Amino acid sequence: MKKKKISRLSRAFFAFTSYISPSLNTKLLFYRKFGRKAELKNPKTLNEKLLKLKLERYGTDPLVRQCADKYKVRDFIEEKGCGSCLNKLLAVYDKPEDIDFNALPDRFVLKWNFGCGFNLICDDKNKLDISKAVAQLKKWGREPFWTYYSELQYKGVEKKIIAEEYIGDSNGNPPEDYKFYCFNGKAFCVMLCEGRKEGWPKFYFFDRDFNLLRINRDSKDAPPDFSRSKPAGIEEAFRLADTLSAGFPFVRVDLYITEGQVRFGEMTFTPAAALDNKRLPETDLMFGEMLKEETIR
Repeated sequence: MKKKKISRLSRAFFAFTSYISPSLNTKLLFYRKFGRKAELKNPKTLNEKLLKLKLERYGTDPLVRQCADKYKVRDFIEEKGCGSCLNKLLAVYDKPEDIDFNALPDRFVLKWNFGCGFNLICDDKNKLDISKAVAQLKKWGREPFWTYYSELQYKGVEKKIIAEEYIGDSNGNPPEDYKFYCFNGKAFCVMLCEGRKEGWPKFYFFDRDFNLLRINRDSKDAPPDFSRSKPAGIEEAFRLADTLSAGFPFVRVDLYITEGQVRFGEMTFTPAAALDNKRLPETDLMFGEMLKEETIR
């Protein structure tokens, strides 16, 4: 209980500093994570370059703000000619009380549009406790998400709840989630998470030919003969990531592949709030070198 209270107080403190100064919030959080000052004037690593972009651009760039919005990004996807990868939109609501659960199918997904992790996945409406679901959505809706890490791309987003079709399998398993690291309009690699449902997730990076890249701890620790079969649809997914990332110095394009079909997930401009201390230092530097700020629109 004490630990939870300290965590809540810590989050409240950092949220408060965001209102005072996003720069102060960023510097304090970086020091807490890495034990050193952030180099924001002449950044070299991916984390630091993204923090600089976050503070100087993401809060005012209309396209970044649109693409960070899980509802408005759908228009961007359509404009790019990639509408076929969008999950079917069932409904849009302003608040949880507006949701007509009777009108929704037996399986669906509800999610807020202004942050991450605010997703309610229903694989059987008959088993859904609607009052608890509404209460959870209300709780999420009150979160000042942008303030926790000064992720300015989420600040001022008009809050919406979107209902989308369920794309998991008949056993309730979610589709494979592929996260494409895109630099200057080109997807360099993809990260795949395994074992999340079992509670022991491992993250592996693969190149465009789906060869293992030993650039993170799990990939480096994998056996010498470690490999995964190239998924059906992965080439299409790389092409889609290329298309959607064009014009951005960096963005992580998150896609699902289910039965060989590629579906859009989201576009993430500050993975792990650009405070990823699980990334190997040499990889953070390598990724930072790949981000060419002169390519900014």
